[in-house]
Amino acid sequence: MVNINKLMKQAQEMQEKIAREMAELQIEVSSGGGAVTVVMNGKKELVSLAIKKEAVDPGDVEMLEDLVKAAFNEATRRVDEELGQQLGGMMPPGFTPPF
Repeated sequence: MVNINKLMKQAQEMQEKIAREMAELQIEVSSGGGAVTVVMNGKKELVSLAIKKEAVDPGDVEMLEDLVKAAFNEATRRVDEELGQQLGGMMPPGFTPPF
């Protein structure tokens, strides 16, 4: 007979373990050949943003915006990928737990 309380406790412990690991995770991504670098944690919070001086062209702000967006979006994708690996495919695609 399955002990539902034991299963619930195991699920909670696993969730807490994954939450800790994701909180410690740091993903670093660059775009534009290293012109823009972002570091994001497993909670999808931007930890740092570095922009090289040569990437700053007042006449082409759109390019810098695109580089920042590209690096940020790639970091977000990689955090999602890491979370998927942590969960071993237990979550439906596109679902991210609230931790």
